[in-house]
Amino acid sequence: MSGTLVAESGGLSLTGANLSYAIIAAVIALVALGFAAALSRAVLAAGTGTTRMQEISGAVQEGASAYLLRQFRTLAIFVVIAFVLLFLLPVHDTAGSELGVKIGRSIFFVVGAVFSATIGGLGMALATRANLRVAAAAREATGGREAAMKVAFRTGGVVGFLTVGLGLFGAALVVVIFKGDAPTVLEGFGFGAALLAMFMRVGGGIFTKAADVGADLVGKVEQGIPEDDPRNAATIADNVGDNVGDCAGMAADLFESYAVTLVAALILGRAAFGEEGLVFPLIVSGIGVIIAIIGVFITRLRASDRSGLTAINRAFYLSALISAVLVAIASWAYLPDSFAGFAGATVQSDRDPRLVAIGAVVIGIVLAAAIQALTGYFTETNRRPVQDIGKTSLTGPATVILSGISIGLESAVYSALLIGAGVFGAFLLGGSSITLSLFAVALAGTGLLTTVGVIVAMDTFGPISDNAQGVAEMSGEIDEAGARTLTELDAVGNTTKAITKGIAIATAVLAATALFGSYTDTLGTSYADAGISPERVGGMIMDALNVANPRNLVGLIVGAAVVFLFSGLAINAVSRSAGAVVMEVRRQFRTLPGIMDGSQRPEYGKVVDICTRDAQRELMTPGLLAIMAPIAVGFGLGPGALASYLAGAIGTGTLMAVFLANSGGAWDNAKKLVEDGAYGGKGSDAHAATVIGDTVGDPFKDTAGPAINPLIKVMNLVSLLIAPAVVAWSVGNDKNTPLRVAVAVIAALIIVLAVVWSKRKPIAMSDADAGDGGASAGGTDRESEPVTA
Repeated sequence: MSGTLVAESGGLSLTGANLSYAIIAAVIALVALGFAAALSRAVLAAGTGTTRMQEISGAVQEGASAYLLRQFRTLAIFVVIAFVLLFLLPVHDTAGSELGVKIGRSIFFVVGAVFSATIGGLGMALATRANLRVAAAAREATGGREAAMKVAFRTGGVVGFLTVGLGLFGAALVVVIFKGDAPTVLEGFGFGAALLAMFMRVGGGIFTKAADVGADLVGKVEQGIPEDDPRNAATIADNVGDNVGDCAGMAADLFESYAVTLVAALILGRAAFGEEGLVFPLIVSGIGVIIAIIGVFITRLRASDRSGLTAINRAFYLSALISAVLVAIASWAYLPDSFAGFAGATVQSDRDPRLVAIGAVVIGIVLAAAIQALTGYFTETNRRPVQDIGKTSLTGPATVILSGISIGLESAVYSALLIGAGVFGAFLLGGSSITLSLFAVALAGTGLLTTVGVIVAMDTFGPISDNAQGVAEMSGEIDEAGARTLTELDAVGNTTKAITKGIAIATAVLAATALFGSYTDTLGTSYADAGISPERVGGMIMDALNVANPRNLVGLIVGAAVVFLFSGLAINAVSRSAGAVVMEVRRQFRTLPGIMDGSQRPEYGKVVDICTRDAQRELMTPGLLAIMAPIAVGFGLGPGALASYLAGAIGTGTLMAVFLANSGGAWDNAKKLVEDGAYGGKGSDAHAATVIGDTVGDPFKDTAGPAINPLIKVMNLVSLLIAPAVVAWSVGNDKNTPLRVAVAVIAALIIVLAVVWSKRKPIAMSDADAGDGGASAGGTDRESEPVTA
């Protein structure tokens, strides 16, 4: 680790060699962005099908773009407010200028938010064009299955390259510019990415599932027409929703998972290893870029493959193996063989740092593979859980609901135990050093995300395949073989979406555990800054983590309760908006008699308008809850209660997210199983029962469940950012008590008012309720941007 000192930043600088590594990481990130651009051009060069197919796809593009632009205008207000508040919050342990670090943290908060929005927006824009090309490829007489699969997965690969490219570039840029102060500035970068992702996940999830539930309940159940029948006024909104929820929202979610996990690794790496700990996670992430390129290009559907999932699994497991080998080589080449070799290390251990790093990264990679296998078991159509749900459809929707809930609950236990084993295994690598153990946990998360490029491609593959089937069915211009290909890809997409949700949950727990460690470290520094003697700091931290203290136990309970309230608000928002969609679609079937015989065209734009407006209104309350609840607990009950609050949220959030995601995915594929001809096929009573199960599962798996991932990380980062102020106002200074209590009361009052405002909105039960296009789902504001199909 030799080299000359450059660019001093107080207590920690980067040597010439390590600075070069950080710059190389940034260059590798730009290479990923170059691959994204090249692959995007290749996707857009594919055939675009018939004129009718192009018209339908164009309507979806228009609706998705209009929604996303409106959402970004809404979220810009939050970004500006957060920028100012971040600048006002104190920073601690700065190596350089405190003002410069505050400015940097606020600026990179905006950068993180913009990157998150960019990935969501560009991913969605390409996906809305790729659906047409996948549908067109499926029409090819020979090789249509392979061609459609290739276009769909490579479109997802573009989003994967954007994720690893922008995430690594932003983190590397912070390290190069701020060096020793990079961890503090990275808190802002991670917070910006997580905040935007949470809002986009909630808003997009509300939009997509309101349209999906409304379309299914009226079209499939009441009218007995196919899922994507053009006579259903909600079909365009449903296809728009797939893109704003599953493409834009999930892409932003996976980006923030990548960014926040990398941020946690860099924060703890600096604490454990000094400058090498600040650079090594960048090296691992650089390897992740190489893995993303390899993984996307080796994903090829062979004629002998039973389904597209076989090809995807083969590429994923091969990518994971290559990743483990490359990380082992990098660790052995870069890290010293003892902790004495780290110039700035605070850790004293007799373990070989290379083996610790390799072990942690391998644990993360193995965890990703295990989560993929476990989630696939509970959600694939050819596995017993989904087949059992399909069989219960013979006895009606009640047993479908019960079986799906039981499978979701059971799968949550196994997934939580797997994730817990991964966390604990990484923790054991650190031996007696808590700092090293937490860094190992963060490295496990970074290792898991070396495959994130392939993971994002898998996730985006799902909504693209779903939309391609919709475009084909609405146009009516595809033969039986092509329809069969798209149905197969859609079923595979349902499973890949469930798998990526499971992996995202695992990364959320790993990142949250690492951030929780950063929070306790921040407490120690803040206690010292508040004048607490060094010999008392350790005892105060232990007291803060003692849940036997009633104050802390209350914090634990509140943290768990917030996850339930957040989930309930998200699901209820879908229910209200879906009610308005149902009433609008029913009205059109009744008042426009020519819809059923094809002589009149449904008013697609009205349903898109309802979903757009309601999604914007409804996302505010869950978002405010995520930001204000930690503030209320921290300033109201103290730093110890806030630590317990985070522990409660992490534990409950893990189980709740897996339960919601897997039960919803299982219901969806049980419906696909019946639609493929099992238990009576389409139009049977069994089919109607599975449609009910699917509509219940829709907000589970695509709104509330995935949104818990960014929720956990947003709350962790808010806590990390406010910790110095919470400690300074809570320890040994009674004159701050009125101000501290006032902040807590205001934050709690904001939550109460937001929830009350949300609950006062009625549910549409008549045409009068549905009003002039869905006011029931969100007040009477008629400002909107109608989109015509």
